[in-house]
Order: sequence, then structure tokens, then C-alpha cells
Amino acid sequence: MRRGSKLAAAGGSLVALTLLASSVAAPAPMPSGGGSATLSMVPVSLAYFDSCADALTELRAAASAAVGPYGFAGEAMLFGDRAALSAESSARTFADAQGKSAGPAPGAQHSTTNNHEAGVDEPDLVKTDGRRIVTATNGVLRVVDPVNRRLIGKLDLTDGREELRWAEHPLLLLGDRALVLAEDTLGPADAFRSVRRVGATRLLLVDLAGAPRLLGTYRIQGSTVDARLTGDTARVVVRASARLDFPFDVKGSDRVRAEHNRKVIARAGIEAWLPEYEWTAGSERHTGRVGCDRLSRPKRMSASSTLTVLSFDLTADRLGDGDPVGVVADADTVYGTATSLYLAGQRPMPMTLTPRGRPSPDDQVTEIYQFDTGTPGRPRFLAAGSVPGWLINQYALSEWDGHLRVATTTGDLWGEGRTSESAVRVLRREGAALAPTGMVGGLGRGERIYSVRYLGPVAYVVTFRQTDPLYSLDLADPTAPRVTGELKITGYSAYLHPLPDARLLGVGQEADREGRTEGVQVSLFDVRDPARPTRLDQWHLPRAWSRAEHDPHAFLYWPDTGLLAIPVDDGVRLLRVSGDTISEIGEVTHPAVRQDDGRSTWSPPVRRSLVIGDVLWTVSEAGLRATDPTTAQSLHWIAAT
Repeated sequence: MRRGSKLAAAGGSLVALTLLASSVAAPAPMPSGGGSATLSMVPVSLAYFDSCADALTELRAAASAAVGPYGFAGEAMLFGDRAALSAESSARTFADAQGKSAGPAPGAQHSTTNNHEAGVDEPDLVKTDGRRIVTATNGVLRVVDPVNRRLIGKLDLTDGREELRWAEHPLLLLGDRALVLAEDTLGPADAFRSVRRVGATRLLLVDLAGAPRLLGTYRIQGSTVDARLTGDTARVVVRASARLDFPFDVKGSDRVRAEHNRKVIARAGIEAWLPEYEWTAGSERHTGRVGCDRLSRPKRMSASSTLTVLSFDLTADRLGDGDPVGVVADADTVYGTATSLYLAGQRPMPMTLTPRGRPSPDDQVTEIYQFDTGTPGRPRFLAAGSVPGWLINQYALSEWDGHLRVATTTGDLWGEGRTSESAVRVLRREGAALAPTGMVGGLGRGERIYSVRYLGPVAYVVTFRQTDPLYSLDLADPTAPRVTGELKITGYSAYLHPLPDARLLGVGQEADREGRTEGVQVSLFDVRDPARPTRLDQWHLPRAWSRAEHDPHAFLYWPDTGLLAIPVDDGVRLLRVSGDTISEIGEVTHPAVRQDDGRSTWSPPVRRSLVIGDVLWTVSEAGLRATDPTTAQSLHWIAAT
């Protein structure tokens, strides 16, 4: 029995949000050496509709051009492939690799969420400020005092709806405010004018000063892609499919079915693309819809979905309307720094297919939009650009010294005649364009990227099919990035984490010479010599897997003691990194819980680990355990009652 997770929605296309009325174009990338992964590019553009009538005309036309006999089937097929190739992940920059909270901590010294970049927080299943632990499991927010090791408050997040206990509730924490994110459903019984049940994003603002209490809520049509917190402002990205009820029982040929779908589109109103929302504050309740004046579009669009970015001030006592702005597009990747927000994804339909029925390499284009988030409130659009190929996840992006580095894979990944290869491109903002300045390609021919890590002017890229090439790259000269070294070992690293003294940890899978995986492995690399990266040590557990391979929020490294805590199967393995070696301390497990039938039990997996003072805390749906990290001995158990 496992509870579902749906914070990151797999998608394709690009994301674009701005209140600028002008169109933006990004030039085609420059020819490059070091590989053949270059494509002729169509400029990226962004524009506003002139009016709601104009928007409806263009949306109907784009949707009619993209629809097929089974709806937007071609686009769904592409998204399915992307979902299979992509793994949600995030990590710290090298400057934040110490795993401690930025600035003075209000409580004891403690670890923080394993974020991608310093200065921007990401939602997670548990948060701490050193003086309390806040987590949400089984639809209940709980606050734990880590000093006295006791539960000091809880709040039901389900509004009496039992089905919501199955949803995950990641959260952001700022002072005495928690913003909880959850998936929901909207149907005919709701105040919304929906004619069918659709997905919704549900946000809850909770006051933690004293007993936890709900200050306000927000619901909007669509599923959460991701969220980021910079300063006092949380920005939540939501994707909503166009609300078009295509008939599935139409008799006849594909041509006839496609024509029926076009008739549905021709009858659709503008509300099919403009999400409705509702927000509450105490007894107040307000409803609204994203306005036509807040909706922009890329030059090429399928009109199969709309993306909305919401902005919330977490110091306020209410969420308000979220100040929404939207674009007719999709997104699957959100990358943020302290001052910028990048939203990216594959270019939308139409696309051509290879004889095998796969996307043509000419259609493998990732479009990227950059926004200024250095000030509170709504993001301000800065620039747009595009690169060939697709991203593995947000790790593939990195902003450094005024440039954006992007790692992608292009080509055919299926069958014996694989033509795939990977590249890292460097872009620079020139006016409203993300213009290419340099590129190094030819990485892992016949393979795809499994992980990327940027550390200032250098980068490490892992590709895999049968063996694991770890490439080291020099990106100091943005006009001439280059490969400086390569290490080939069996298996692969799906997550890379920087350590002090120019070392690198990799978490992934060991594999045989044929590429068959053989269980979780942790590798310790020495990357002091860019020309000769080496593996210093390896920890391997056969027939096992780690959640940290695909969710680095589950990864914990505490540099004060060299503690490494990673989930393995249903428990957490405690390792110690000392010098050039990895040693095992022990395992932390949680007790089984009784099922609703009162007879059977199940063991919920341990999902997260955190350090407060000299105590390791682990979190599962069963509860929280305090552990001595030097011995793996249990100190206390708090059941999730």
C-alpha cells in the first residue's frame, strides 16, 4: 500500500509568463564544435492577445490544428516519453553544500531542504527552523518540538474529505507561516462552473504561532508543476488542461472522430482555457478567473493547456487572488535562483514521427523563459531562448556569472540503432533573447543524461547505457566550453552532490557490463584533477534501490560529521564519509502501522531525514523517529496519531 505523489506534473512544451505586450524572439544557435547535436531552430516568441475575442479565435485555430481522433493524443504520447525519461530532482550548489540554514538559525544548528540553489527554497514533505519540525502526512499537519521530543500541535488539512488523506502535502515554511500544497478535484458540486470533474491545485496558509490554525485557502483548476520561495514571496506554477469534452464513442474512421473533436473545439468558449480560482480568508470567500489580459502565448502553440504562475506574500494573513498570469503552454521544469526563475519544456505539437513512431529529432526542442524574481510580487519577464533536445530535470540548468548553462540529450534512444548524444550549451541574455555563446557536444553517443551537476565554472555530466561515463567539463570560457576528463565505470549516478575538498558523491545503481542494474550504489569521486576524475570508494547494496536516485530532497549530507543518510528500500541507511572512504553506520527503520481493516499492517517507507543539533530525525507516514546518528540507535519515537 503506497500513497501517491504528484507535486511535479510531467509535461512538454514551454512555459512563458509576462505582462509585456511585445513579442520576443531568440536567435538560432550558433554552429558548434565538439559534437553534432545541432539543429536549425525556430525563434521563440511571446505575445499577448489583442482581446478576448482574438484570443478565442487563435486558441480554437491552434487546438483544431493539433487535435487528433483521440484528442491531443500525439502530445500525450510525447509527454509519456518525457515522463519515463525524466526524474524529479533538486540539489544544492557547491556554496550551499554544507547543508546548514542560511543566516542565523532561530533554533539549534540544523539541516535544510536539499535545494538546488542557495537563496531559493523548494517545497518538501518536512521543514525545520531548528526549533520545530513541521510535516504533513495522512492529511494532517504536525508540529514537533525537537528539544522535548513531543508533538505540540496538529491541524487536519482535508476539510473532512477522507480521499484527501491519500494526497501528499509538501510545504514551504517562512517564520510562523506554512504554505501547504496539495492536489484536489473540482466537480459539478463545486461553486466553479465546471461541467465535469477536473484536477485542481489546493493551497493552505497556516499560522504556526501557537496552535496551528488555518488562515486561508486557494484553489485553482490545474495540477501543481512546482513552487519556489524567494524572500517573502512564494510562486506556484500550475498547469491546467483545456476543458474540452471530446466524445469517445464516435463511430467511424479516425478522420470522422477528429472532425467531431474539431466541432467540440469550435463550440468551446474562452473559459475552456482560462482557469477558475477560489480563495478564502476566515469567513470571506471570493471567486474569479484568470483574465484574457493576463494570458500570453508563444508563437507556436497547441492550445491543449494553460500554465499559470501565482505569487503569494507569506507574511500576509491571507493568500488573496495570487496575482495570476498565464500562458497557453505546458511545463515540466522549474529552476530558480535567488533572483531568477526559469521555466522550460519541450516545444509543443505539431511534430513529425520517425518510421518507428517516435518523435523526430527535429522536433526535440526545449524552450526556456527567464523571469526576474529579485523583487516581491509577480515575476517580470526577461528573456526567451531555445536549445535542441530535452532536459532530464532542473539540474540540467544552471545560472552562473551572467550565463545560463543547459545540458540536453538529442536523437533516438530506442532500438539498436541509437543516435542519441548529449551536449552542454551556454546562453547569455542579450536584450530579450537568451542567445547562444558556446557549446560542447558529443557526450555519451547512444546514451542519455542521467545526472548533471554544475559547480561554478565546472560541470559534471553522467550518461549511461551500459557503462557510466562521468564527464568533467570546463565552462570558464562561455564561448568555448570543453570536456577535460572522463571516467568510465559500471552503473550510473542519478544524483551528484558536492563535498568539501573537491570530492563528489554519486547515488545511483551498480550495473553489469551489459547495463543490467544490480542494486543501489554510492560512489565517492575525486575531481581535483579535471583531466582525471577517479572513484575513491563505493558502497553497494545488491537488489536495492534508493528514493534519492529520483528525489534528491530525500538525500542528506551533514558535513560536520560526514554523515550521509539515504533512503534504501523502506528504511534509511546511515553512512559516514571520512577522507577517501565510505563506511556504514547502520539502518533506521520505522514500525509497521495497522491498516483500516484492523487486521493487516503495512510498513510505510522512511521518506526524509534531517539533523537538529546532534540528533537525526527521520520521517514517514507512521511518524518521526529521533536517532543517534553515530550509532543508529533509536532515541525516541513519535507516532503520527
